[in-house]
Amino acid sequence: MVRWKSKRSSQFYCSIFKDSKILSENPMVVNFELNGTKFMGLNGGPLFKFNEAVSYVVNCDTQEEIDYYWEKLTDGGRESMCGWLVDKFGLSWQIVPSILGELMSDPQRAGRVTKAFMEMKKLDIETLRKA
Repeated sequence: MVRWKSKRSSQFYCSIFKDSKILSENPMVVNFELNGTKFMGLNGGPLFKFNEAVSYVVNCDTQEEIDYYWEKLTDGGRESMCGWLVDKFGLSWQIVPSILGELMSDPQRAGRVTKAFMEMKKLDIETLRKA
């Protein structure tokens, strides 16, 4: 369960992620599904704000997927570093290539890969592979 700003935010996320839908809603709670994962958004009002202690990870197989989610989720939000962003509702996301775990598990490359992604905002798969 996450604090939700309003029904608008769940509609926004459902418009971005395929196979997504609002399951039920009332003035305080919205139940919805993004790519098969169920979420419950609670309208906590302006007193409660999102922060980067909680973020959602979107694993992407291609650069096109990274570009798509990055563009959609930063619209009205802001870019951060290392594949992180904050959307227009204040929710933090990590848009990362699926291959990152494999690259980081190679002791020969992990340091170079880390150095490469630490210098990026939106992650670039080809640059990480070459590191």
